[in-house]
Order: sequence, then structure tokens, then C-alpha cells
Amino acid sequence: MQILNFIQNKTNLPIKGIENTVQLLNEDCTIPFISRYRKERTGNLDEVEIGEIVKFKSQFEELEKRKTAILKALEEQEVLTTELRQKIEATTDLTVLEDIYLPFKKKRKTKAETARKNGLEPLAKMIMSQRVNDLDHTASKYINKEVADKDSALEGARFIIAEWINERTDIRNNIRYQLEKYASITTKVIKAKVEDEKAQKFRDYFNWSESLNRCPSHRLLAILRAEKEGFIRVKIEIDNERALEKMEDRIIRSKSECSEQISFAVEDSYKRLLFPSLSNEALNIAKVKADDNAIEVFAKNLKQLLLGAPLGEKTILAIDPGFRSGCKVVCLNAQGGLVHNETIYPHAPKNDSIGAMKKINSLVDAYKIEAIAIGNGTASRETEHLIRKMRFNKDVEVFVVSEAGASIYSASKIARDEFPNYDVTVRGSVSIGRRLADPLAELVKIDAKSIGVGQYQHDVDQTKLNTSLDTVVESCVNSVGVNVNTASTSLLSYVSGIGPKLAENIVKYRDENGPFISRNDIKKVTRLGNKAYEQGAGFLRIKNGKNPLDDSAVHPESYKVVEIMAKDEGCTVHDLIGNKEVLQKIDLVKYTSATVGLPTLKDIVAELEKPGLDPREKAKVFTFNQNIRSITDLHEGQLLPGIVNNITNFGCFVDIGIKESGLIHVSNLSDKFVSDISSVVSLHQQVIVKVLEVDVARKRIQLALVK
Repeated sequence: MQILNFIQNKTNLPIKGIENTVQLLNEDCTIPFISRYRKERTGNLDEVEIGEIVKFKSQFEELEKRKTAILKALEEQEVLTTELRQKIEATTDLTVLEDIYLPFKKKRKTKAETARKNGLEPLAKMIMSQRVNDLDHTASKYINKEVADKDSALEGARFIIAEWINERTDIRNNIRYQLEKYASITTKVIKAKVEDEKAQKFRDYFNWSESLNRCPSHRLLAILRAEKEGFIRVKIEIDNERALEKMEDRIIRSKSECSEQISFAVEDSYKRLLFPSLSNEALNIAKVKADDNAIEVFAKNLKQLLLGAPLGEKTILAIDPGFRSGCKVVCLNAQGGLVHNETIYPHAPKNDSIGAMKKINSLVDAYKIEAIAIGNGTASRETEHLIRKMRFNKDVEVFVVSEAGASIYSASKIARDEFPNYDVTVRGSVSIGRRLADPLAELVKIDAKSIGVGQYQHDVDQTKLNTSLDTVVESCVNSVGVNVNTASTSLLSYVSGIGPKLAENIVKYRDENGPFISRNDIKKVTRLGNKAYEQGAGFLRIKNGKNPLDDSAVHPESYKVVEIMAKDEGCTVHDLIGNKEVLQKIDLVKYTSATVGLPTLKDIVAELEKPGLDPREKAKVFTFNQNIRSITDLHEGQLLPGIVNNITNFGCFVDIGIKESGLIHVSNLSDKFVSDISSVVSLHQQVIVKVLEVDVARKRIQLALVK
């Protein structure tokens, strides 16, 4: 029960739901599977709540692991008492646990340890008793070949007392409290670096001071990066006099010779041991919070990006624009297969715009192109302008597509395996086109950190970041569902219960045996056992298969229920699907059982009404202001169309069709206070913005959201 109580205290979720969720997790069930197909057992907990259980389950296991290590160390030292064991076992906080262990922790050679070896611990105890009348006389008794005189004896005793003070939990907690409430973070620029060009982006923090607990996560991460790169020095400060006074109040009972020595020891303990350690701890805690905040922003952005509007199965001509090296053009069929590639040179220095337009026209006709995707990098606006001037023999939609991470993909092993006979430029163009057709299917091939939708992603805890982003990708892939007959290995690997190796086996089986015709056939894949099938089957789709339920989110374990429903309604399963009128009349209570409850039955009916419905919106055509080509074309007061291309804690960045993105500060997002930027705008949202300020020298554009 201990783990359940620990998680409940952290989450305030129902204990039964926690217990069953922990059991399912221990059975290697995934979050998407549990949240979608085990609602009766969890009490209808959603993905976020289950994710919290996963997080605190991991924390508890880490705490228990540390307790085991500490208990073993104390047993080896032969200092573990029943009372100490009970105290350790009852602890639910890692910091408290380390404080309990601190007096017993093996230390490097310290001043206190040397003093103990010199026989000065009894003197230290007498001073701490504050009952010695003639301290000089008492101290002189401890002079030996290692202790030259009474002053050396008193100094050694003070080192021991300073260590005792450092190990007192009440004193440590009091200083922690002062750091939490009153600490400031102060920076000083390193004079030798003040003119460094790379340092200029941090110049706002050259000589900076503010309350540590009020320092926003993005600013703290910027300050710490500036320190890491050697441009500033960072200090944590509190009122030292007040801290020392509060320490003395807890230790010194009266004025005496002993109290004077204790006062010296208090100051030494604070400056040499307590404050350096606890101020670092306070900064680390602030850093962890900043990391968590930044990771949360990154995760939200990534989710919005992955669930971006797909154009669907269309024939696409994709262009990776460029000047000197030309524009790389590829034609893709409706399934994303590469059918043609070449290079055109419409821009300087060759300026063959007429030849380029003729070539594009012929390709559109030859490959029955329905949409054109243009990468948003170098020469994007010029290429878009060229394409929009053209008149085609049929309707062709034109889209500008984010290139972020395309170069990472094009040089990756995944891309080399997909296109071993083509160079990186062709692969990059294919990625641009496929992103338009299905952003999720293409972006899962790229390391999420390379997509560029976070803030300070290289400065935060990388393990936490990777875990969070993997969870987001897994959630997105499973919420949309995957066509098992067309999905790449990368996409399949994120399906609940599958993973990279089974994904490879699925693709291999598909290549050798042709497309799957039923979900049941998936069991034939090498090493795909019952557990993996149970976890993944509901998220794998089979188009035009034998069983219409195979192209839905209805899990195979529930097929029997649907068949009984159809029989009771006097129709086939096929007739039941999409028949909203009949489905809404079904009395679900009569189909409940020990394992299937109303939550699952409601999900089944909702899915049968619109089987396999893609939860994403459809891609919309968007056009930048064609008169804006560079930052010098901007002026205050202009209203411009734009696309949100990044969201941070301090605002969002908007692509207005030029190299530099503009910033809408959080204060310019709304007339009202905005606590969560994602509640106002979303990634890739099409917006209208007003230009507030243009700083050409610093290449900064300030915007306000209009709509």
C-alpha cells in the first residue's frame, strides 16, 4: 500500500484507480492502451492522469532504491538502530532522506575529521554543553604533538562543531526556507567578454539581479547558459546576517566563553559548509522547475506540430528552394512515393525563371499534381512568388511548409535506407512534400529536439526531455491510428506495444507476404506475441480489409460485443457502422459485463458512428503578404498574415514570410491577462498580426495579435 499512498498524496487521484493502473503498468501495458481500453479498471483516468501515476511511480521506486542503498551502508557501518531504520523507512522525500543520512555519510578528508583524529571531539562536546568555566585551561589539556597550542585546540573543536551544525536538519531546513522565500539571483559580466559578439544576445543579463523564486524559467535558463558559455558569473544571495542570527538563536543559550566559540563555529559552518551546499541546492531546484516548465512548453508545441493538419493522399510536387544551387523538385504519388526528381534554376545567378516555369507546368500535367509544397527556407518567398504567378490547366493548391529538421532527416540512416540511390537534397525535398501530406507520419522520423519548436532544449535535463517527447509522440501516433499496410518503420515503432524491432518485423512481413488483410494476420509477424498484439491491435488500421472493424479504433477483444449488437438490431456489422440513428437507440446497459462497462461501450458506439475518423483538421491554403520580402519592408502599424511557428513561456513567434520571425510578447496576445499562451494560440495557427516595432540592426520584430 505504501506506493499507492505515495502516489495518491502526490496526485489526489482515487486509490482504486491508482492501484489498478500500477498493476497494469507492472504488466507492461502502455499509457495509450490503458487510457483507451482499460477505462473500467482505472475509473476512466485519462492519459495525463495516467502519466502522473507513471511519474510518481518512478519517483517512489527511485526513493526506495536509495533507501535500500542507505540502509545497507548503515548496516555495514554497524550504526543502524531500530529507530533509525523506522525513520528512514517512513521518509517520503529524497531531500529529507539525504539529511538523515548526512551524519553517517562517508566523507572525504575534512577539517573536522582531522580534528577528531587529533583527539579534539571531547573538547567540542564540552564547548557545545556551554558549561565550561575556564575554557583556556580546558583547551590547554588537549595540546599534543599534532595540536601545537590551545588556540589550535579551540580551532579544531570549532571545525567539529561546524560539521555538527551542518548536519542539523532543523538548521538546514531553516536556511532552505530563507533561500526559498528570499534568495536573489545576481549576475556580473566578465569584463573580458563584454564586447564578444556571441555574448550580445545575453547582454540583458550582464549585471542582473532579481528574486530567484520569481525568475521565469526562460530567463533562468538563459542566465545559466550565459554562465556556461563564460560570459557572466552567477551568485545566489540571501541576508547572511539574518541567517546567522537565526542559527545562533537555535544553538547559543547564554553569553559565555563557550558561546563565543560556538558563534565562530556557526559563521564558519554557514560560510564554508551550509550556504555553498544549500544555495547550490536551491539553484538546482529552480533549474529543475525551469526544465519542467520548458519541457512542458516543448511537449505542447510538439503535440500541436505532430497533429498538424494533413492534406491527405494527394499527388504532390515538392520544392526545396535555393539560389546558387537551384531548387530541388520532386514529384510524389498519392502514397508519398518518389516518382520524379530534378533541379531548376529560377533565381540568381542563373535566373532561368521562364525555363523553370515551363518545367513545373509540364511536371504538374505529367504527374497529375494536385498540390505544391514549398520549403520555407532560403529563397522560399521568391519561389512562392514565382509559383503563384503561374497558371495551371487544373486547380493546384500551393502551400509553404516548414523545413525544420528536414536536413537532419535527409542525412539520417532512415532516409538513406528509404532512398539509398538519392542524395540528401532529394531526400530533403521528399520530406517537405510528405510533411504536407501527413505531418505526423513524416516528423516521427526526426529527433524531436531537431524540429525546433522548444526553448533551450539543449539546456534542460535530457533524460526528462526525451521521456516527455517520446510520450507525446506515442500519444499522437496512437490517437490518430496507423495504417499497418503503408506505415513506415518509424511510425509503427511508436504504436502501443510495438517498438522498433517489431516495427521492422511488421514491415519485413509486409514486404515478403503482401498487405495484411485482417488484424488477426498481424499475429503472424515474427516475435509479435499476444501481449504486443493486445497492446497494439486497436491502434493499427487495415483499410478495405475483410472485417470493417479492422479499420476502426474498436479493439478486437470487443468485436464480439459489436456482433451481438448488430444481431440484436437485425443487421450486419457492416450495416451498423455509420448508422447513427440505430446506434443512438441501442441500450448499452444490456451489453455490460464484468470486463466491459459503459465507458468502453460508449467509446465503441462513438467509433462506430465515425469509424477511423482522423481527429486532425484538414490543411488550409495560406498566403503571405506578397509585398513583404525582407525586414526593411516592414513599418509600424502594418497588418500582416502570419503563421505561429514557435511558442515559448514569454510569447509566441510568428512567420510573416521573411527570414526573421516576429515576436508577440505575452502582453500583446490579449487585452486580458494570459497565463497559458497555448490557450490563445497554437502552433501553425494562421493569424493576423500588427507590427509594433522593427529593430533592423538587431533583426527583431515586435508584433501584436489582431485575430
